[in-house]
Amino acid sequence: MKKSLILAALVLISAGCFAQKNPATKKAKSYMLSESPDFGAARASIAEALEQEPTAETYYWAGMIGYKEVMLQNYNQMMGQSADVAAAGAAAEESYEYWLKADELAQVPVLNKKGVEVPTDPKMRGKIAKMMLDYYKNQDLVKYGVHLNESRDYAGAFKAFKMHVEMPDLPMMQDPKIQKEMPRDTTYIQYKYYAAIFAVQSEMHEDAIALLEQLKDGEYEAISTNQFLYQEYVNVKDTVKFLETLQNAVVRFPQEPWFLQNLINYYIFTGQEQTAIDYLAQAIEREPNVAQYHLIKGNLDENQGNYEAALADFDAALAIDPKMADAMAGKGRVYYNQAVKLNEAAANIMDNKEYKKALDEMNEVFRQSLPFFEKAHEMAPEERSYIQTLKGLYYRFGMEDKENEMKALLEY
Repeated sequence: MKKSLILAALVLISAGCFAQKNPATKKAKSYMLSESPDFGAARASIAEALEQEPTAETYYWAGMIGYKEVMLQNYNQMMGQSADVAAAGAAAEESYEYWLKADELAQVPVLNKKGVEVPTDPKMRGKIAKMMLDYYKNQDLVKYGVHLNESRDYAGAFKAFKMHVEMPDLPMMQDPKIQKEMPRDTTYIQYKYYAAIFAVQSEMHEDAIALLEQLKDGEYEAISTNQFLYQEYVNVKDTVKFLETLQNAVVRFPQEPWFLQNLINYYIFTGQEQTAIDYLAQAIEREPNVAQYHLIKGNLDENQGNYEAALADFDAALAIDPKMADAMAGKGRVYYNQAVKLNEAAANIMDNKEYKKALDEMNEVFRQSLPFFEKAHEMAPEERSYIQTLKGLYYRFGMEDKENEMKALLEY
């Protein structure tokens, strides 16, 4: 299709519209529909027209300028020519907003000859909807959003994607025939998710929450959606909602310990450790084969000084996942921390014989921790905390070669 035919088609579109009396609007149409459109001049003229006559019809033509520019850029791309995504995207947003205003004004009720209230312009909505549908099907706003994201303009990307995903819900788009061409399919859900992420990146918390709430019960990126939602409620300091989000997610995603860990951390940091333990016990009863639950419980039992229970918890975790380095290190830590306490108690012993006996007991407990940290290091050789602990234990027991080996790893 030649470029002239595209332009002719746009002229035909205009022919079916209102006879426009405003000279500034006529001038804008002339600039827009010429063989070589001058969009800058068209916008200047329509701005003048809007000041003089801010009617639905004028706003309609203001939107047509952006629409014409978008279609021209799409034509250039189709013909393998250079296309300006940024210009097309900005024009799409501009016309989108003008048409929302045009539709609003067109729906203002007036009395007809029979004294019945009718819209000011009953045909306006249908005309705009067809062109808005073009934007939706061509994904013009999505393309613009992707471009803005690549430029790290996350607020701009959010605006573009939000416009796209909100389009099917606009009053002007509710004709059943149009709705059939705007399915809320997987792609639509993906775009809504991206809009939410752009809002998160832009620290537009309320906008992010609104979108994430719409997505939280779906299947697309369900875990990350609920994680982002929790964090957004934290950002706005809504304790009730972030707790509700965590509690629901713990039930829905039993294999994902992230939610349980944050829930338990909240109860611990707010002095509600027993609530944390109770919640964890429920989780273990519901899903006994989740190794992470036993690991977390082991950490809690250890914090409370329930060492035998903690060892049993870590053993339960290792029975499920024999390669869980954190559980293996947890067993070593139970003995290590007990030895530290014995060392503190020994400092208060005045009798030399009793003091030596206490030190021997202390060193024996330290020695019990050693093989567990060695195994944890084998499982996770990059974990520096294990290396640091082993270096100290090897120093304590005069194992110089091993100590130097750990030193080398820490300096690496």
